[in-house]
Parts: sequence; C-alpha cells; structure tokens
Amino acid sequence: MSDSRSPVGIAVDAMGGDSGPSVVVRGAVNYLRETGRADTIILVGDSGRIYPELKKLGAGKMDNPPRVVHTTEEIGMKDDAASSFRRKKDSSIARGLMLQKEGEVSAFVSAGNTGAVVACSLIALGRLPGVRRPAIATMVPGAKGGYLLLDVGATKDCRPTDLVQFAQMGSIYAERLLDRPSPRVGLLNIGEEESKGNELTREANELLRESGLRFVGNVEPNGLFRAEADVAVCDGFTGNVALKFAESVFERITVLVRGEIRHRPLAKIGAFLLTPVIATLKKQLSYEQYGGAPLLGIDGITIICHGRSSPLAISNAIRTASRFVRYNINAEIKKKLEAYQEVTVE
Repeated sequence: MSDSRSPVGIAVDAMGGDSGPSVVVRGAVNYLRETGRADTIILVGDSGRIYPELKKLGAGKMDNPPRVVHTTEEIGMKDDAASSFRRKKDSSIARGLMLQKEGEVSAFVSAGNTGAVVACSLIALGRLPGVRRPAIATMVPGAKGGYLLLDVGATKDCRPTDLVQFAQMGSIYAERLLDRPSPRVGLLNIGEEESKGNELTREANELLRESGLRFVGNVEPNGLFRAEADVAVCDGFTGNVALKFAESVFERITVLVRGEIRHRPLAKIGAFLLTPVIATLKKQLSYEQYGGAPLLGIDGITIICHGRSSPLAISNAIRTASRFVRYNINAEIKKKLEAYQEVTVE
C-alpha cells in the first residue's frame, strides 16, 4: 500500500454529466472541503463555464482550491466512442486522460459518455499486462452492503478467460477498497447448476473453479440480492442490462411509495413515524454513496460516474479515485494476474 497521507492528483471532467460544470464543480469543491486533504484536483473543461461556478462556491478563499485546465471541445453522448479521442483531442475527456498519461495526475474521473471514456482510456493509457479486455465494476445495493458487479458495459462480447480476469480484478478491488476479506465470487447465470447457461458461462464456470479464487458457483440475480456473493461477474451486455433494471426497480419503488403516501391520509402518519427508516433505506439504495465505477484492467485509473450524478456522487467518485491510488490497486491486480498465468490471455 502507498502512503495514505501522500497527496493525490486527480483530473475531473468538468463537462461530463447531464448537468455539466455546476454539479461537477460543486462535487469537487465539496470533496476538498469535507476531506481536508491536500489532493490536487484539476477541473478539465471550458474555463468560461468553470470559473463562474467556482466563484459562486467561494473557492477562491480555499487553502487548496481546484485548478482549471481549459479545453475547447466536448465529447457528447452521441459522438462515436471509438474515434472521439483522435477527433477531439482538446476535449475534457482526452485532455484529462493525457494529464494522467503525462504523470501530472494519477487518476481521472468523468460522468461523460461512457463509451467514449472507455475507448479514450484504452487509447491513452493502454491495458495492464495480460489483460485482453477491461471491465467496469459497480456496486449494486443489496443485503449486507450489496455486491460488486462487473462488467457492466465495457466489454459486451467476452471470452471465458475474460470473466476469470474480471473475477480476479474484482476480488482485489472488493478486498482492498470495500473491506471484503476473501471475497466470494459468483458467476451471474440463469440457474445455480453447473450445466445451466450458455457456452460462455459453462466454460467460465470450469475455469473459475480452477482459478484459486473463492468461487461459490453460479448465482442467480435474486441470490445476489440475498448476499450470496461479494463479487459477481458476467459479460458487459448482461451486466449493463442487469444494472439498469435494478436501478429502474429502485426508482419505481420510490415513486410508488410516494404516490401511495400522498393519496392516503393515514399513510402520511405512518411515513412520518418511519422517516428514519426510509432515510436509511434510501441511503442504502442510492448510487450516490458509491459515486463512480472503476474501469478495471487499464494501465491507469479511470472512474466512471452516472450521467445523472449529484454533487455527492461526484465527491464520492473523487474519493474512490484517491483511495484507488493510495491503496495501489493496479499493482495488486498485476500480482494477481501473474499468480494465475494459466487463466490470463495471450
């Protein structure tokens, strides 16, 4: 582990997210004020939009205010992910990643176009030795603190060996940053039996049993919510669908409960009495508490945030990036992959 007291440099995409600089800048300023750390936060984007937000927040009076790197281009949600880095080199995503490549910062945080962030990260930073494809790892709320799900969108078409590498990388992340000693690894599948699933999951199941990881076998979605595994692996297509479905269920439940309370006078009394419980439940189900999802497998650190991220989510994403650097997670992942050469790819 690196020295936890050492300041960390983090580039933050100020133009990313549905609300742009107003939310991102507030999240960055809140992080510095609340943690009191001497970390260097560099806001990358249109300075004409960033500086007014910093002024509103009184950042000029801070001992350690965020720095600003001006850019002239933006990568939008509709831009082609694969060509974005080369076509828009002066975008906030490309410049932020190059700051990391050049050693000025150690991590990059963005709530921008996920496909572009993944593609640009691969071009700018490359992969860790032996990694064929990266994976986005995100926390999903559930019993006993939820579980880590990967991949949720970086690699849609996977090989069985990819899923093993996802499990290895996810295990390190869960153990070091999520305080899950000897994390249980599950393979997201349509049934618990080894014979269930398609060719990908059946072959991955065999490899995972020989990987040396604490593999608990196939796990169905309802099993994950019951905390049958700490880390769940799947291809990026399946993971993205599963994550978005889970998010929509949580949101829909909230809407239904609020609707019922409004239309039932007695329910309002019950809701008042249950306010502490509801607040705790909301906190447990909120993506804001986890902030961002690391892109595991790249030779650097990229934290990907939800497009609808709030200032709290941005602040927590920066916190995750800082811890990722201080705990030297990539070095641990390299060791893990080297220790299991039989399941790494050429």
